[in-house]
Amino acid sequence: MRDRDPEGRPRNARPRDAYGRPLPYGSPGLPRVPDEYAPTTEQALADGRRFLQEGLPFNAHEVFEGRWKCAPEEERELWQGLAQICVGLTHLQRGNGRGAVTLFSRGAARAQSYGGAYDPVGKAASGLTQDSDPGEAIALILSKLP
Repeated sequence: MRDRDPEGRPRNARPRDAYGRPLPYGSPGLPRVPDEYAPTTEQALADGRRFLQEGLPFNAHEVFEGRWKCAPEEERELWQGLAQICVGLTHLQRGNGRGAVTLFSRGAARAQSYGGAYDPVGKAASGLTQDSDPGEAIALILSKLP
């Protein structure tokens, strides 16, 4: 059964570890990005960069997902792509190289289709492999974010 807020909307109330894995209820976990988080472009980039600098790509994914949900239609592919790249980084941290490569590919395609300043992010993500070092991969993506 899914957790729900007072209005009946699905919410995940379980705490999570640094790699975004759910922990048992009542366990101490890392602070989560609120479900209602709806950042501006500038805020999403600043928060996403901060989480990547802290080695927390799962949290960066939640930030970019928050922007994806409230962005204008023409930007949604970009934010979904950035979120997918960050989930790929999370999979690298968890030791799931195959899953990481799948998400890098999907996210890179979306970021590159948006183009402009985000093309280098997509190119960097598409060059990552299942054997990439997680810390180095995070640093690479961080260095390419506008």
